[in-house]
Amino acid sequence: MNKVNFQKELDKIIEGVDTARPPRLLLHSCCAPCSSYVLEYLSDYFDITVYYFNPNISPKSEFIKRFEEEKRLIFEMKVKNEIKLVEGTYNYEYFLDIAKGYEDEPEGGERCFRCYRMRLERAAELAKAEGFDYFCTTLSISPLKNSQKINEIGYEVAERYGVKWLPSDFKKREGFKRSIELSKEHNLYRQNFCGCVYSKAAEENKNEK
Repeated sequence: MNKVNFQKELDKIIEGVDTARPPRLLLHSCCAPCSSYVLEYLSDYFDITVYYFNPNISPKSEFIKRFEEEKRLIFEMKVKNEIKLVEGTYNYEYFLDIAKGYEDEPEGGERCFRCYRMRLERAAELAKAEGFDYFCTTLSISPLKNSQKINEIGYEVAERYGVKWLPSDFKKREGFKRSIELSKEHNLYRQNFCGCVYSKAAEENKNEK
């Protein structure tokens, strides 16, 4: 896929949205801080269900802590359209299986791409089964995540499952900056690693240098 401005692609879709009858969006979320700006932004245009599916997160206590923060944020946020929340199954072995052979890959490499795909495939499967108009993910808000790759995988998975992918690059227009502001406003727990044991080790090694 050639390099695309996915924010402009999202703008085109939003321009055609009937806000009186907002389309249903299944939004995969990795954590409350990353979803904060995305929910603030998209809730004016979509009927959103947040899908918290992150079997990559370790240990399970971390998974639960992030889910509880997601739930609290959704409860506290004042938005136009009500936001619903679905908790995905936690199965860390599932993540270890897809990461097998890629344990030594650097952060942002092939292991991460496989992790994106794991979560987006499950989101697409649910979106198709429940009749959502679109599915998307909050992952592109992070400056450390490859939005080109996220969208490339999103389109591939969407075609396979027969559901529409909502393109995004939420870090654009100071989205990441706004997520930090909202995190402070809601006193959200902000983790210092992506979620898996490999990202945690990478962060710890970086801090030791």
